[in-house]
Amino acid sequence: MKFIVRFVLLMCWLSAVCVHADDKAVESLKRLVERQRVLLAEAAKKTELVEMEDLRGRFQDLVFDYEAYIKRHPKEPAGYVSYALLLGQPVIDERKRAAALLLKANQLDPNLPLVKNQLGNYLAEEGKPLDALNYYLAAVRLAPEEPLYHYQIGVLLTEAREDFVKSDAWTRTTLDEAMQEAFERASALAPGNAAYAYRFGESFYDLERSEWSAALAFWRTFEEKVSSPIEKETIRLHQANVLIKQEKFSEARGVLATVGEPALQAQKQKLVAQLDAGAKK
Repeated sequence: MKFIVRFVLLMCWLSAVCVHADDKAVESLKRLVERQRVLLAEAAKKTELVEMEDLRGRFQDLVFDYEAYIKRHPKEPAGYVSYALLLGQPVIDERKRAAALLLKANQLDPNLPLVKNQLGNYLAEEGKPLDALNYYLAAVRLAPEEPLYHYQIGVLLTEAREDFVKSDAWTRTTLDEAMQEAFERASALAPGNAAYAYRFGESFYDLERSEWSAALAFWRTFEEKVSSPIEKETIRLHQANVLIKQEKFSEARGVLATVGEPALQAQKQKLVAQLDAGAKK
């Protein structure tokens, strides 16, 4: 389960969901979350399993403290959620236990988008994409302005495309439309996040019915929004790729001529080969 959580956001979120807890309980949970953040940051710096040994005891202590917190505050969903986020990390990898905690949190408060999202992640990785989608959609309904939830819907519809089409509840056309809409919405909600915009641009390659004119328009507009030379040239590779698919070989060759970054030469040469092969037909 990919517990992609911004700990700053989680810290702010705790006070809102600890509706029954006193101030001391809220502060206690915040301290647990901060310890969790520090430990995971340290673990991320380790490159070998042997290096993790000095952290295992501290992780175990944190697990014990979470168990104690939940026993003291069994009706507080935030405790279950924070603990689940810890158990789901690869360093501990107790995904089923984490999912059970999330379900308990969802039972205590069915209006927590973070919980819906994490349950969606778990089900997606368990190979249950249709069930995962229901949780992602619930997260979007509760927090429609959170770009991550829209983005994950797009990813799910792309990666589990065959499962959705086989379900007979979706056609390839409706799936493609929903997938692109999800990526586009994520990009619109986070205009400063180039990764979301980039993924929307790539979604044109996933469509059953090509929309190359719209794709080219996107990549040209996106180029104007980035500043670094390598970003601009990476985007030009996409422009050239789309032009090749449109059989506009001369124009594609002109765009490729503007790509000089050494790191992009392998990708450039692949497109040059495609261009040459297409031009000979």
